[in-house]
Amino acid sequence: MHKVSSFQIADSIDIKAFKTVFTPELLYSDSDELFYKTDADAFIYVFKFGIVSFFNYNELQIAHFIEVINPYCKNKLADRLTEDFEIDVTASRYKLGYNKIELPGIDANVLRLIMLNVSQSVALDHYSQLTNILLEETNYHTQILEQKGSLGLSGGNLKKYIGRTLNIKNRITANLYIFDSPDETWEDEDLNKLDVGLKRTFDLKDRFRTILEGLAIVKENLDLFKDILQHRNSTRLEWVIIILIMVEVLNLFIEKLF
Repeated sequence: MHKVSSFQIADSIDIKAFKTVFTPELLYSDSDELFYKTDADAFIYVFKFGIVSFFNYNELQIAHFIEVINPYCKNKLADRLTEDFEIDVTASRYKLGYNKIELPGIDANVLRLIMLNVSQSVALDHYSQLTNILLEETNYHTQILEQKGSLGLSGGNLKKYIGRTLNIKNRITANLYIFDSPDETWEDEDLNKLDVGLKRTFDLKDRFRTILEGLAIVKENLDLFKDILQHRNSTRLEWVIIILIMVEVLNLFIEKLF
């Protein structure tokens, strides 16, 4: 029994730089992915969005490779997310089950598709965690708004909060492209059926939709917070103008008296 293991090890990986130093047989590459055949029946898939996936690698080999790629990682994660998927390559035909697939041998294109879907599942776990953090923080501030009638944040802190939240949201949105199916699935009916089955097995579409809905709620709250900040600044400006007018009127009054 073989196994695919995918790990979210960082927010991103500089695959352009890594490609220049890691030189096993490269079966597929673009600006976002590197798919290597490292042995007769061993493969590694590296993704720009911080995930590495292994087929037929033991724990020691995986740990060694992660050490090799660490210098090319940005914002490494202390707690790595991981997911395993078993593969039996001795079957007479394709059979997809829960957390397992049976294959009639090792095929690089089939393995790449499996490793891609397992990695997408790990990425969804990562983005789901980030989205939940954003939702918890926005819910906290909206509850304060409900109780006190204000956000309880100074202008500077509110701007920092909005900026940090937008950065996380933009990072998630920028990487959601990964859930598109590879071009090969449009040209090969068997690969397309396998891709559809894998996406159903990992529940990718529903999990993807949940993240998008969460981000939409975050965006709605951020728009509200920005409106409150603008109103606060506008109110402050109005008071400054009123005070200046009062000072001018007092000056005129004093001049007339004396």
